[in-house]
Amino acid sequence: MSSSISALQALLAQPKQIVITTHHKPDADALGSSLAWAGYLKQKGHHVTVVTPSDYPAFLNWMEGNDEVVVYDKRQNDRQVRDLIARAEVICCLDFSCLGRINELGEYIRQAGGTKVLVDHHQEPEDFADITFSVPTAAATAELIFEIIRDLGHQDLITKGIGEALYAGIMTDTGSFRHPSTSRNVHLIIAELLKVNIDLSSVHRRIYDSHSEIRLRFLGFVLKDKLMVNREFNTAYIAITQDELRQYQSKTGDTEGLVNYALSIEGIKFAAVFIDRGVAVKISFRSVGSFSVSDFSRRHFEGGGHHNAAGGISYLPLDATVERFLSILPEYKEQLTGVSVAVAPPVA
Repeated sequence: MSSSISALQALLAQPKQIVITTHHKPDADALGSSLAWAGYLKQKGHHVTVVTPSDYPAFLNWMEGNDEVVVYDKRQNDRQVRDLIARAEVICCLDFSCLGRINELGEYIRQAGGTKVLVDHHQEPEDFADITFSVPTAAATAELIFEIIRDLGHQDLITKGIGEALYAGIMTDTGSFRHPSTSRNVHLIIAELLKVNIDLSSVHRRIYDSHSEIRLRFLGFVLKDKLMVNREFNTAYIAITQDELRQYQSKTGDTEGLVNYALSIEGIKFAAVFIDRGVAVKISFRSVGSFSVSDFSRRHFEGGGHHNAAGGISYLPLDATVERFLSILPEYKEQLTGVSVAVAPPVA
């Protein structure tokens, strides 16, 4: 990481035109790390624009710098965003490992002449960046952003606003500090952020305790009528149709976290949520223990991510996607249950 720090330090020695972007449907780590990095770079005299490839949950709009984010919309601001990327001297790509994760922006960035900087903690990053900070063992990209600012010698520039954005990213990506990725280093970073008086309870409340009434009713419907448990493979899953999303006036972020309810059932080792988005079925996978949902998703659903948390996609109809998922489970019976699958002896 030291060589990348040196290269980044040289790159940022003089004020630059910088674009920061992150993955489709940004979560707290994606947006928090982006806005924190932007806040730091602005203090160093750079001209910075954060561009997201899609909208994001309203419960994240409290972060400092949110009002200046450019949300890409092909019909409304395609030319503006293309020009921003084309003119950028530096393009920072945060919290995604391949350009396919940012939709149309991926090709714009691939063709851009600016120096590309990748900061990410997902597995198997695409080789597109000039300077790369790729640490799959990190709990969150926000953890890496803190370390980069510190290693550049500017931890003193971390303000309360920057600190709360970083805290939001780390808190959510560690599952409120309960996931195995919660290392000693994570807690030391939080201790440092507390020095700038971040309000832990306020950040937690704004993210987890700011749901609408209809979103809670949607959650009740999902847990009562849509949660399926397959004890044979220690698997639970949820499949949600477009009509159900419309019925409950679903907004961006309303389905976030549903997969964790499925995984919380005693004895369940593998959980999935399938959301019919019309053009495709978006899938979230979670697991506990040694079962790699990153490998599972990459092999079967054009996805990837982390060992115990990954995403995927299917272009089959929702019902067919679920049927395919269930048909694949027998291949993993031993991993999910510890019971090997009997193989028929060869015919003499």
